[in-house]
Amino acid sequence: MDWILVYEILYTLVLIFVCLRIISETHTTSKTLSYLLAAVFVPFFGMIFYFLFGLSYRKKKIYSKKLTENDVLAKKIRDDIYKHSKQTFNENDASLQDNRELAYMLLKDSTSPLTSGNSVKLLKNGETKFPEVLQALREAKNHIHIEYYIYEDDKIGREIGEILIQKATEGVDVRFIYDDFGSSSVRRKLVPRLISNRVKAFPFYKIYFILLANRINFRNHRKIIVIDGQTAFVGGINVSDRYINSPENARQLFWRDTHLRIDGPGVQYLQYLFLCDWNFCSEEKLQPENRYFPRSGSLPVKDNKIVQIAASGPDSDTPAILYSILQAINLAKKEILISTPYFIPGEILVESLVIASLSGISVKLLVPGKSDSILVNSAAKSYYKYLIQKGIEIYQYRKGFLHAKTLVADRKIAIVGTANMDGRSFDFNFEVNAIVYDEETANELGNIFFDDLKDAERIDLAAWISRPGYIRLMEKTARLVSPLL
Repeated sequence: MDWILVYEILYTLVLIFVCLRIISETHTTSKTLSYLLAAVFVPFFGMIFYFLFGLSYRKKKIYSKKLTENDVLAKKIRDDIYKHSKQTFNENDASLQDNRELAYMLLKDSTSPLTSGNSVKLLKNGETKFPEVLQALREAKNHIHIEYYIYEDDKIGREIGEILIQKATEGVDVRFIYDDFGSSSVRRKLVPRLISNRVKAFPFYKIYFILLANRINFRNHRKIIVIDGQTAFVGGINVSDRYINSPENARQLFWRDTHLRIDGPGVQYLQYLFLCDWNFCSEEKLQPENRYFPRSGSLPVKDNKIVQIAASGPDSDTPAILYSILQAINLAKKEILISTPYFIPGEILVESLVIASLSGISVKLLVPGKSDSILVNSAAKSYYKYLIQKGIEIYQYRKGFLHAKTLVADRKIAIVGTANMDGRSFDFNFEVNAIVYDEETANELGNIFFDDLKDAERIDLAAWISRPGYIRLMEKTARLVSPLL
């Protein structure tokens, strides 16, 4: 028997099966072509790569965001959300009315409530965020829910861990979700210590064998803290010493990032996300009790900021975060300010930015001068020439590493969250962004953006085009695989 011929026939049949699956399962043309090229031209390994990283679970509903099995209760909750959101719509806030379509889209698509009566505080960098977090954790009385993509077993990680242990011994319910890939350093020592001291801790989508784990492709990239159902933190800053720019960390790279503190009913959708994630990874069945979702009237009203949460991942029917960003861009009339560490936007986002720029809207994009991923940075740079030619100003941050994920539109809405401007954040990762419909907050975040531009260099089109040809070729080559990054 000619075993080589048998092998070739079997390989061809498998390749045909994989190609048909790629065509039927992959929802964008660019990704379909990329996976097909990898499968055909990289024998064996191309197919393995697809099964590790290319399978889409959005249609398969492996994850569930259904918090209660009681259909009557679920309907009542939805009705209450629509009722309170309608009241907020009727408050005639100018920032909200100018972005009414965005708010309505998230309400209809994700049942994400539109909430007023919130206090919002922008937190610039870890040295501003962590003192706020530590104090809020110490004041917890009923429960602490904490969920992070990266949680390091370092100084700040252990300091927060000690507070979690102390609060747990005082009778506060403490629950901790850590991503099993991003927070691998806490597995051996910190997590066992937390568990032995009454803190409930679970990894999100546990990885047993990393090299063959398709689950590595669907990571929980969220950074959420919810305290007593009244206070929450969300944004780009993970729990790690690297995010703190202090004298004792003077030798490390300066880390520029943005986070948000919310007090009020805007916390409740973040609570909902946490409980859904908790029930998934712990296999418990926590229900929407009053202590997790205190009634709006029982919360102290310190301000009247309007807040809405955009969240998406493999558990969502649509890429809600992408849709919300597109809608914010499409509704802008004067100015769009975007900061992102990873910019692999895809055609629809690129064209939305170009349309805005060609319509006379000032569009400014702030990206890192140096990235922690050469391949991603090269792919991002392949978009710059076209965008600049269409009037978009692109600035490269030089002071350190820009990790902030923010958007300001017309100084009327501010978006702060965990999602990068790339396909991984829009399709594969569990992400969350907070949208604040408020001129004061948008102005503050806009001013922070322009302060950052003082430490950035605007890309000059002529100089950019005159760079060596081999560099531009490398960037375009990286762009070919950008749908896979």
